This record gives sequence, structure tokens and C-alpha cells, in this order.
Amino acid sequence: MYVVDTNILVYAADRNCEEHSICFKLLEDLRHGFLPWFLTWSIIYEFLRVSTHPKVFRKPLEIKESLKFIELLLSSTGLKILVEGQNHVQLAASTLTEIKGIKGNKLHDAHTAIIMREHGISKIYTRDNDFHTFPFLEVIDPLN
Repeated sequence: MYVVDTNILVYAADRNCEEHSICFKLLEDLRHGFLPWFLTWSIIYEFLRVSTHPKVFRKPLEIKESLKFIELLLSSTGLKILVEGQNHVQLAASTLTEIKGIKGNKLHDAHTAIIMREHGISKIYTRDNDFHTFPFLEVIDPLN
């Protein structure tokens, strides 16, 4: 069981980047596989933000293209969307207290990590080294 982070989605959608083929293959394997894999709504919205942003994405996609990419992922029978549960606030407070220095931009990653912790999922495909901040996660860089 794996969560796939935004940057993997971005590389899979960007045919012009060197990471594209590996990240695209990873998503194709997950989409056509039998094992469950996960996204969060915040990861999906961050993908939409990045993939359509002209200062972030090399060749920004039109929103229709980005939505089509997400719809294709959502059609995967193994994909589930993780959402916050009833104990999310308590788990967030304890995690943010237990791990020092989480603030600013790291809060988006913390949100993902806390939802993963809440659902007992410890593995994330990402190229974002900030996830190493969370000792309860196993960070998997598909390019390494």
C-alpha cells in the first residue's frame, strides 16, 4: 500500500522532463495492478495547481488536460482517496508536537503524512526529501 505524492504525478504528466518515463511507468503499473494505492484530495489539488501554473510547469497544461489526467487515475480500481477521520485533529496535534520544526511549506507534507499515519499507511512514492522528516514513513524515490 502506497501513497503517490504530487511530484510523481507531475513528472508522469510532463512528457518533457527526464523523470517522465519512470514516473509514468510507475503510475501505469499501479493503475493496472491489483494492490491498493492512495492519493489525497490535497495531493490532487496540488497537482492541478502545479501542472497548470506557467511559472512552475515547463509547458503548463490546460485545466481540461490536468483534469483528464486525474480522471484517468481515478478510474483505477486499486486507487482510493484518503480522507481525514474523526481523530485527525488529535493525531495532527500530537504529530506536530512530537516532530519539531514543521512550519510553512512543510505543513502540506505534514498533512499528507498525518493522513497516512491515521490510515496505517507508511510508504510514499515521492522525490520530496522533506518526507524524511517523518520517522513513521518509508520514503521511496522511484528514480533511485
